[in-house]
Order: sequence, then C-alpha cells, then structure tokens
Amino acid sequence: MDQQTYTSLVHSLEVDATIHPGRFRGKVILLGSMAYLVLFGLLAALALLFWFAFEAARAADRAGSLIRLGLFALFMAPVFVVVLRMFFMRLPVPEGRVLLRADAPKLFGLIDKMRKQLKGPPIHHVLLDDEFNAAIFQRPRLGLFGGHTNYLILGLPYMLSMSPQEMAATVAHEYGHVCGNHGKVSAWIYRQRQTFTALYQQIGDGAGDNLVYGLLAGLLGKFMPYYSAHTFVLSRQNEYDADLTATELVGAKPNAAGLIRGELLGRWIDEEFWPTLLRQADTRDKPAFLPFSAMGTAFKAGYGQWATSETLARAWGEKSDLYDTHPALRERVEATGERCKLPACIDVSAAEALLGGRTRMLVDEFDQRWWQREKKEWRARFQYASRAQARLLELRRAPLDALKLQELQELAVLSAEFEQPDKVVLAHLLAQPGGPFPRAEYEYGCLLLAGRDDKGLGHLANAGAADARLRDKAARVGFSYLAKYGDERQAQQWCDRVVAG
Repeated sequence: MDQQTYTSLVHSLEVDATIHPGRFRGKVILLGSMAYLVLFGLLAALALLFWFAFEAARAADRAGSLIRLGLFALFMAPVFVVVLRMFFMRLPVPEGRVLLRADAPKLFGLIDKMRKQLKGPPIHHVLLDDEFNAAIFQRPRLGLFGGHTNYLILGLPYMLSMSPQEMAATVAHEYGHVCGNHGKVSAWIYRQRQTFTALYQQIGDGAGDNLVYGLLAGLLGKFMPYYSAHTFVLSRQNEYDADLTATELVGAKPNAAGLIRGELLGRWIDEEFWPTLLRQADTRDKPAFLPFSAMGTAFKAGYGQWATSETLARAWGEKSDLYDTHPALRERVEATGERCKLPACIDVSAAEALLGGRTRMLVDEFDQRWWQREKKEWRARFQYASRAQARLLELRRAPLDALKLQELQELAVLSAEFEQPDKVVLAHLLAQPGGPFPRAEYEYGCLLLAGRDDKGLGHLANAGAADARLRDKAARVGFSYLAKYGDERQAQQWCDRVVAG
C-alpha cells in the first residue's frame, strides 16, 4: 500500500470513527481477534504438518525419509518458534528513578484520589525520568495471556514547568488511558500492535531465506498497513477520550493551559534551552550551570521567548499528521471547549507542590547523573573547540586567495560551526575547481534561501547528491522553504527527488 492510499484510508476511517465510535472500536477488536485466530491456526497447521510428516517418515521406515524430515524440521522450526514467541512477548521495563509513597505523599495522594474517582487499576510503579513528557505504560507479565504491571512515568522537566493543576490534568489524562473499557481495549490494541510489528519485522528479515518466510511476509505485508490504519485511528480517538477524562476530573481551563504550555515550552527546550547549555562546551570545560537546577529559573526568565503570540500562532496552525497518534494542539484544546490563549507564568511548579521537600534532592540527583553521563563527551568537545577556534583565527589572518583549497574548506566549515556561515568564503570556495564541496553547498544553499533566493535549492540538491549524510537535512530545509513560499505538493516533489539522490 503506497502512502497516498494509506493516507486516504486513514481519513476515511477517521470519519467512520467519528460518526460511529462504538461500532468502529468493535471493528478494530474484531480485526485484531481474527488476526490472532490466524496466528493460532498457523501454529496448529505447522504442528499438524510436522506430525503428519513424522508419521509418514516413520511408516516408510527409510533413512532418506527421516533425513528429509529432519531437514524439513530445521526449515520450519524457526517459523514455529517466532510465531510462538509472539504470544509470550515481554516488553522491556521502562527506565526511571523509582518514587516511593514516602518520597512524594502528595503525588501519591493525587493518584489515589483519581483511582477512586475513576475506579481504575492500581499504579504499581511511579517513575521519574529526564524527559519533558509524561506517560503511562502497561507491561504484560504473561504476554497475550494477561497480567499487567502499570507504570506512571513523569518527566522531571515537565513537573518543573507545569502548575499543580496542569500536572493533575496530565496525570488524569495518562491514567484515563488504562481506566474503564476504553483503557482495557487501548492496552490490548497497543500490545497487539507491538506483537504484529515485531512478527512482521522478524519474518520480513528472513523473507529471502526460504519460501515459507517469503509467503508469510507477503501475507503480513498486505495485512499490516490495513491493521495499522485502524489501530492508528483508534489510538487517536483514545487521546480525545483521555483528554475528556482530564477535563472532567480537573477542569477544562487547566487541561487546555497545560496542553498549550507543554507544546510551546517543549519546543523552546529543544530549540533554545539545551542548545544554549551545550554551546558552553565550546568555551568551558564544565558547564556554568547544570540543566535541572537551572530549568525552573530558565522557564520563568525565558517566558517572553516561548510564550509569545508568534509561537502560539505557529503551534496553533499546525495540523494533525500520520506520524503521531496525538491530535494537533488546536484540535485538542478546542475539544475541551477552551480557546487559543497563552498560559500564565507560574509561581509554584508541580514539582514543588507534589514532590515537596524532595524536589531539591531529586534535581541535584538528576544533575549529577546527567554530568556523569555527559562529562567525557563534553570535555572532548571543549578540547576540540579550543583547537578549532585557534585554527580559525589563524586562517582568518590570511587573504582568501592565499589559502590552499583544503584550507578554504577548513575555513568554511569552522566559520559555520563557531561563528556563522560566511557567504563570501563559501562563494569563493564553490568557485574553485576540485569539488564537490557538499558541506559548503549546504551552508551556502541555506544562506541563499534565508534571503529568499531560489538558487539555494540547487545548492541543497547538490549537497544531498554529493553526501548522503546531508541528504535528509537538505531535504528538510528545502521542503520548509517551498512549503512556506510555494505549495506543499511542489515541496514534497522536490523533497522526494533530493532524498532519492
């Protein structure tokens, strides 16, 4: 199934799920159940086939027949084992710092209250990790045959950014995923999706090795896109259901404010906070501030950067896509009944309110863990940057015409890395014989597009053609430019050509 057909299928299923949500949910359950029946049938067929072959070989009482049976068993055993293992597949235990009730009594009190309101299953483990996110994870203990351990995973950066009410809405959203019939079906569908994806990958890897694997890969290849489209639509529908749970338990205003804050601040952390911190490695052998200690202050001080009408308009204008089961921000907020509005700067964070006196200790713990993990790479970068910037100063002292080709390339790359791309240097280098110069082509193309010069597209295409490592970056830059100043269809066609090489 090609991308256009898959997209059309998803859109038609979304209409069906909106008009007849109960019927659509039943359809997905039936589709998954039938798939499991097929797998059980396959296991039974393989077992019967082997048994009949064994009986035939024993009746013939010939050494050649037994040898052929052994070869057949050797041929078929991996298929049987792969399918059998799918029924007992165990997902990895999620990583994170375990929080006990004594560590955060207010947080656990909030969870207890929600469990009582929703009559939901217990949360067996609460984990704190370093992501700007929150999630709930059901880990099957016996694969297909039941038994689940529930993990609530909360990101420390997320807790440092949200108000207590916004954090409560997030916890309610995540807990809503495992409550009631919706939660059970969601968890079952999630595990199924994992099972069939793993099975498809395993069999697809061996499709060229033997006829049976090839046949199974062909059958799953037809089934998986159809199944993925149905489960994708149901997963997105479940996000709306979980948002509704958060609105009912905590309120529409804090739920909507948390959604908007999470979207805007999450982008700012990726685009500004972490790059600013990591750039210190170019001038310092140790950061002036450690990340988690600085986050609370940075979120407040940077409010004027991430909470603007421009950043909100950009986020609000984005549409849902097929790469994320979460609907777009606008659709989620409007579903709560609220409007587009910038969240207020908070005085007390959810971490301070729900983790209490443990917050400082946990922040220090995460900082030290981060530094121990990053220290080696940080110091290696500092040493490299010190040498590279000294070399850049040396190259800057010489006239361009006096530099050899290799030195010109070095100057172009180092100036782009430690200062900003130098248009004069790049143009001079690209005019020299002895190319291609893919990195220079890429930087020059970006500069031209920044000035609304379409010639930059040609340089990006040249960069991608000369160096496969730059292909995706060049394609993204060109796509964004064409989508902004042209049309998306033209942008996609250009992007496809660059990616194809």
